[in-house]
Amino acid sequence: MALEYLVAGLGNPGDRYRDTRHNLGFRVVETLARARGGRWREQGRHRRLARIDVAGRDVLLVEPLTFMNLSGDALRPLVDAESVPLNRVLVVCDDIALPLGQLRLRPAGSDGGHNGLVSVIERLDSRDFPRLRLGVGPVPPRVDAAEFVLAEFLPEEEGVVDEMVTAATECVVAWATDGIDRAMGRYNARKEPPAGAA
Repeated sequence: MALEYLVAGLGNPGDRYRDTRHNLGFRVVETLARARGGRWREQGRHRRLARIDVAGRDVLLVEPLTFMNLSGDALRPLVDAESVPLNRVLVVCDDIALPLGQLRLRPAGSDGGHNGLVSVIERLDSRDFPRLRLGVGPVPPRVDAAEFVLAEFLPEEEGVVDEMVTAATECVVAWATDGIDRAMGRYNARKEPPAGAA
């Protein structure tokens, strides 16, 4: 079966970062792999891969192991080797500009200040690839944004995060099966942050 879609969840490797806001991309692809029987394997030192079937479509899940700022170094060789067109390469990541719980799927765009997307755009030499952002904002006053994304979610936020990750996995499936326009229409609805959320 020829590879049809590639989904890269961005994050940082290691237990230190596992449950942080910045690792939501990892959380989404790991949830997808568990739900669809994907088995992870390391490909060299730069990436982990799991292959899944989505309604008869061959989908490769990817976790870059290069740390966030070098995510593109892990993706570019894989995209080239698999000859996947960029409109079938979906990057999943956190976003402090979106309120906690909100999803935003787009067919292309800027990096939005996200260092992982900066690296992917530079290495792919293109902004024309879909990206699914998961809201983790807003950053509280007088809190450094870098420290905020490298911190774990608060206990009272976890319920919303679980719902968001579930919705994100459904969005990825919809993107691969129904196309990006239908997936955007279904999952980009505005969601207000819960009362008291950081």
